[in-house]
Amino acid sequence: MKILFFIDNLGPGGKQRRLVELLKGLSVNSDFKLYLVLTKRELIYTDIYNLNVPIFYALRESKRDPKVFVTLYQIIKRIKPKVVHVWGNLEAIYALPSKMLCNVKLINGQITNAPSKVSNGILSHRITFPFSDIILSNSLAGINAYHAPKSKSKVIYNGFDFKRLQLDKDVSAIKNELNIKTPFVVGMVGSFAKRKDYSTFIKAINEILLLRDDITFLCVGDGDFLPYKELLNPAYQVYVKFLTHHDNVEQLMQICDIGVLTTYTEGISNAVLEFMALKKPVVVAGSGGCNEIVENGCNGYLLEPEDVLGVKEGIINLINTPELRLKFGTNSLQIVKEKFSIHNMIKEFVNVYKTITKQNA
Repeated sequence: MKILFFIDNLGPGGKQRRLVELLKGLSVNSDFKLYLVLTKRELIYTDIYNLNVPIFYALRESKRDPKVFVTLYQIIKRIKPKVVHVWGNLEAIYALPSKMLCNVKLINGQITNAPSKVSNGILSHRITFPFSDIILSNSLAGINAYHAPKSKSKVIYNGFDFKRLQLDKDVSAIKNELNIKTPFVVGMVGSFAKRKDYSTFIKAINEILLLRDDITFLCVGDGDFLPYKELLNPAYQVYVKFLTHHDNVEQLMQICDIGVLTTYTEGISNAVLEFMALKKPVVVAGSGGCNEIVENGCNGYLLEPEDVLGVKEGIINLINTPELRLKFGTNSLQIVKEKFSIHNMIKEFVNVYKTITKQNA
């Protein structure tokens, strides 16, 4: 079965990593022949070159470049895939003419978050959902947020590959590199964007450091962190590190005693999954699919968005209670193994591909 995957880029991001993990899993299955189309020459997951997956480019020079329609059509006409699996709203729009002209099945995987307010413009999911054969989301909250038709919608949770945790440095070495002197480390990994609500995390940090000086806080992500650094009390800068690039982010997560996420919109957070897989308790203040991964009082604390006091109290309580950290961390690992394994994710995708090709065969 030929499957063509269409995504804007393979730069940093949750959906990009998820696609790469899926391609790795499918590449060893002789039932599938895989193809990849990108609209940008941004590719940081260089291990994809070892998978023998042909990569094509339908380069987009502007936000709505009409040439992409033609280039994509030419690629699809030449390859003749059974399925086109898109990973974004714009990619879904670009794929619509090819779906109808080339008679291919369209899997729409554009739902990767669960915003409280969804755009209903003409170039949105409103135009792509009716023409999609199957709509996929990585959270039930995402399907509900976008009001996707239940009859052709399905949730496939992110899968975590534990091979990524084969780390080459121990905790003390990483701490020495970062000049961390405190006995405790608390970290948040996520882009420095408004949707991630770093403001709540920084406000909680200010409150915590007013009471104690035995914790170093890590803020790790892409983007401009300066607006959030300005929220930090200047007296506390020695205890907070803003890191915009790291070759192996799991090493930074490894040194953390607690993983934090403050967010306004989220599907299933890859960062929270990674903290959990590393056997860390988590403190999450957010909506969307957060309650599908964090069980309040079981593997961490699940709070409402912008709950500064809750984040502060959750972190302090876990720092003060080592046996609770251990219990929550153990439960975190178990949840990932049972609900978010890479094996289960790939198996679910395979079932979708086989089911969709049987429809109207």
